[in-house]
Amino acid sequence: MRLRYGLSSRQGEQVDVGPGLTYSGLTPNDLALSLMGWAGEHLGGQVELQREAFDLKDAGASSRVTGGSLVRGSVGARGRLFLGPARLELGVGYGFAQLPLFGGYSYAPVLQRGVRHAALISGRVLVSLPAKLQLEARGEVPLTVSAHAADGLKAASSGYVVGAALLYPVVQRNGWTGRLLLDVQQAHDTLELEDSGLRSEQRMRRIGLGFEVALGGMGRTARPVEGPRQAFVALSVVDAETGAPLPGARVRVPSLKTPGTNEDLVADAQGQLRVLLPEGAQPTQASVDGYEDATETATVSVEGSESAPVQLRLHKKAPTTGSLKVKVVQGKNGVPVPDVQVVSGTARLRTNMVGEVLLEGLAPGPVAVAMSAPGFRATEEAAVVVAGQTSELVVVLSQERKGEQATLVGQVRSARSGQPLVATVSIPQARVRTRTDKSGAFTARVRGGTYRITLSAPGHRPQVKTVTVREGEQAILNVDLFPRGR
Repeated sequence: MRLRYGLSSRQGEQVDVGPGLTYSGLTPNDLALSLMGWAGEHLGGQVELQREAFDLKDAGASSRVTGGSLVRGSVGARGRLFLGPARLELGVGYGFAQLPLFGGYSYAPVLQRGVRHAALISGRVLVSLPAKLQLEARGEVPLTVSAHAADGLKAASSGYVVGAALLYPVVQRNGWTGRLLLDVQQAHDTLELEDSGLRSEQRMRRIGLGFEVALGGMGRTARPVEGPRQAFVALSVVDAETGAPLPGARVRVPSLKTPGTNEDLVADAQGQLRVLLPEGAQPTQASVDGYEDATETATVSVEGSESAPVQLRLHKKAPTTGSLKVKVVQGKNGVPVPDVQVVSGTARLRTNMVGEVLLEGLAPGPVAVAMSAPGFRATEEAAVVVAGQTSELVVVLSQERKGEQATLVGQVRSARSGQPLVATVSIPQARVRTRTDKSGAFTARVRGGTYRITLSAPGHRPQVKTVTVREGEQAILNVDLFPRGR
């Protein structure tokens, strides 16, 4: 039920073959009453009655010439549809309206009432706004069935009514709601007599205050939009070993915008963030480069204060590779050797000014490392790489000695008794022939190269050995001779 009281501003004109009549003015005491009921969720009906006060003043607007009241009414069926926060209503029915005509020009204009019967099509939209406000927009168009003047003369008629209202609930008790409303409306109507051509046209604007009473659920503007209950949760991401915050951590939480999916957020410089989550147990996951992902469950409660904070503790990933620090020195003094080429697998680096180089990203296990530099003998060493650690390897390079003879040393013994033998050592290519001493030892100096060495002793079978030596190097050759058979 809605009851409205208001003030109207009316402008009108009536013309025929004569000079015609125009009028305007403000009129109080406009009243309207409407009743609406619903049988179920979507179908219902409405009855509306409206009284329009009418005052006609002279041109100076100083004295009243004539006045009265006009009546509008309608009855019909309505249907409604809920669209989220909005409600759409459409109606059809019968509409009755009294329209103004003036006669009695010989003395003063006299208000007469024309009548219009019409099929009425109407519509209304109600939208929920913040702060419990509701906005209403409405309109109606009559499809004239018949119209006539006060004396029964036939007429043609047309028109429309549009309006809007802003509603605010002021009281709610025992299943009913009272709303205060600020209402505006504009009506435009014409009435033209078919025989005489007399034509009356009026435009009326009204503004008023009203009060609406809604019983039960009939006053709601739309179905309640049911969404998940939610609350804020404070999350923090830290290093599990040190407790240090991890800024910029990526945190995955359930999405409120698209239920059933997740959204990724980023922690601040203190590794913290405050997120809005649905009520209940909600999984949260944090990830940082170099750390294992961590998952914790946030218990979200909408009762009382903010839900308990959640801390995600991330452990560092176990390293999959190691590194090797190689230091290259010269001779017994350990002088660093710079610009030495160090090769290990596909890595090729050079030592710095202090003779060091760091090989990174090596697979755990044994690794071969080759070193070479001008003026030094190339060498190759083996080292063991440990995942997540830096192993160290010190390599001593020897200088090349070009032109310096190589040294062959050795011992000759009996294969049967193991006793030293006085034997002859012959190296034909080097034109060297020498004998072992009493202990079976010998020493020979040759240039770098490959040699065939013959070792012989009385009563024993001679042996021939092939040896390759480099200049400045020393080779050891120990030989056991077998006795001759009888």
